[in-house]
Amino acid sequence: MNKTTWSQLWLDYGKKKGHVSCDKESIAVVLDGFSAENRVIKSLKSELEKAFDGLFDKKITFADDAKSTDENAYIITIAKNDSMAAESYKIEADSKTIKVESSDENGALYGVFHVIRELMRGTAIDAIKAECKPSNPLRMMNHWDNMDGSIERGYSGESFFYENNDIVINDRTRDYVRFMASVAVNGIVINNVNVKDAASYLITDRFFDKVRELTEIFADYGIKLYLSLNFASPIELGNLPVCDPLDKDVIKWWDDKFAEVYKKLPLLGGFLVKADSEGRPGPFTYGRNQADGANMLGKAIAPYGGIIIWRCFVYNCTQDWRDRKTDRARAGYDYFKELDGKFLDNVILQIKNGPMDFQIREPISPLIGGLTKTNQMLEVQIAQEYTGHQIDLCYLMPMFKEVLNFKTYCQKDNDTVADIVSGRSFGNKLAGMAAVINTGDNANWTGNYLAAANLYGFGRLAYDTELSSEEIAKEWAEMSFNLEGEETNKLVSMLMNSREIYEKYTSPLGIGWMVTPHEHYGPSIDGYEYSRWGTYHRADHLGIGVDRTDKGTGYAQQYYPENAENYNDPDKCPEELLLFFHHIAYNRKLKDERTLIQYIYDSHFEGEAEAEKLFETWKGLEAHVEPEVFASVCHRFEMQIANAKEWRDQVNSYFYRKSGIPDEKGREIY
Repeated sequence: MNKTTWSQLWLDYGKKKGHVSCDKESIAVVLDGFSAENRVIKSLKSELEKAFDGLFDKKITFADDAKSTDENAYIITIAKNDSMAAESYKIEADSKTIKVESSDENGALYGVFHVIRELMRGTAIDAIKAECKPSNPLRMMNHWDNMDGSIERGYSGESFFYENNDIVINDRTRDYVRFMASVAVNGIVINNVNVKDAASYLITDRFFDKVRELTEIFADYGIKLYLSLNFASPIELGNLPVCDPLDKDVIKWWDDKFAEVYKKLPLLGGFLVKADSEGRPGPFTYGRNQADGANMLGKAIAPYGGIIIWRCFVYNCTQDWRDRKTDRARAGYDYFKELDGKFLDNVILQIKNGPMDFQIREPISPLIGGLTKTNQMLEVQIAQEYTGHQIDLCYLMPMFKEVLNFKTYCQKDNDTVADIVSGRSFGNKLAGMAAVINTGDNANWTGNYLAAANLYGFGRLAYDTELSSEEIAKEWAEMSFNLEGEETNKLVSMLMNSREIYEKYTSPLGIGWMVTPHEHYGPSIDGYEYSRWGTYHRADHLGIGVDRTDKGTGYAQQYYPENAENYNDPDKCPEELLLFFHHIAYNRKLKDERTLIQYIYDSHFEGEAEAEKLFETWKGLEAHVEPEVFASVCHRFEMQIANAKEWRDQVNSYFYRKSGIPDEKGREIY
């Protein structure tokens, strides 16, 4: 593939040439304590060369020490400081030198990318200063790429990892790894959690050579490669009759398999496993529990330093819609809480941010904080499965910040989600954040150029959870576009308002779903209402919402008392989650004195109107944006507005017909 067929995202140095300045005659890089032959340091040096050539048309020289440099050169020193935390860095600068200190190569690389980021944003080279350390030990991307080239829940084209059931490795692969390292991602799962067909053979000789090559490319940028694992491999690959985690032949098969895998793939980080979920085989098939399955794999992989990441997305997907007590939201907690403390030290439970499935609004999973003796990771989704398919603008960092800042009350201090998944709460060494990624082989990587803000934003937030959504948006905008200050602010404002706008014209007050089945784009209010998936809104002629109180499914009681008490009482429940926890009458008044039905009408009219304003703001940036980018994003906004109108009209008409209560403002409802 020709290198000109894909963008350089926020590392497009040539685009920023002339927009940033460097008045130094020459630039010299000196390594102090780091080996020039280290693979990550080689990548660091290469990136500095690319950046200074692209930004300033300047060549960098590399010297053994400062004394051997040109006396007029500006010196960049990359210094080893063993007293610093892993993957952290410190930057100090003056008129003659900039110094990047770190205890390890990853931190040094992140420090260099920090310098480059500031240069692209227009900061003078001698004014760059920072001291940063990672909030989370693990910062991972999960690909849902299939080996036939398709991507499950992919909205940016086909896979750039796979084609025709084979692995593709080219310059695009290397660029992708650079982009991920630039936002301090340190782990990537390269295949779909629903492992099938050729993907089951990624742990065999059929693919060892190419997977090994990928692990080497990833390692060049300090990133561990992980694979999704088929729990039924002993049956599908080993011809065993079962994959029972307590069966001695199954245990031996995995022991032998991991010995083979790590002999061929010594740099592999480990495996991500989806079991007993949505048709995937798992320990439940044999009457075992989730710890039995995870620990069997954990024990087998332990001699090689590998880890097992076990997804907690386990629920009954054959639910009877007539059954009002079975509640999908309860499933994760019900299945895993009693196993707290029973998982091995090299097993991490990966928990979705909400108890359902990446909705625009849902409560935080009670399993996060409910577990106090188990490694856990937060799983979020930047692939916009339920948030607009990378057609509709929906910047997700405000949502992720809400998740991270949520107080679980699991203990007196250090009780937020951010505290827990960082390992601060309970001293976990294996902890962090993972995102279901939004990339594909589209030229712009993310389908919608503006969706790259979520790709960039997740990495930045996972590394530093103290960053604000607005800071991250501004960084991305300044690196990705050549806008003036006021135009940058307009783009940042568009991003910051987009999640609330999307929520307004889709599903209100935490009810979720009401979406076209299977595809998950566009409205279908009753699309899942009588299905097996447990995704109900329970609307009738009197009201809407699911009773999850102590008088309903009991889900609210899975939280610690401080949250359970609020969620259980409709007068105390946060209004943005009201319909998630309660069945509410249409004529009930909300805190602003509007009735529920009027809120539904108003929010959908407002959301559609505000989506049109987003488009108008974007049109106002035409003179400052590349024509191809401008036209592409315009097309996305045209589709978004059509979607918003459809949501507005279908939702409002549905509830008008259900309730018989007219819009008090007399607007057209069909």
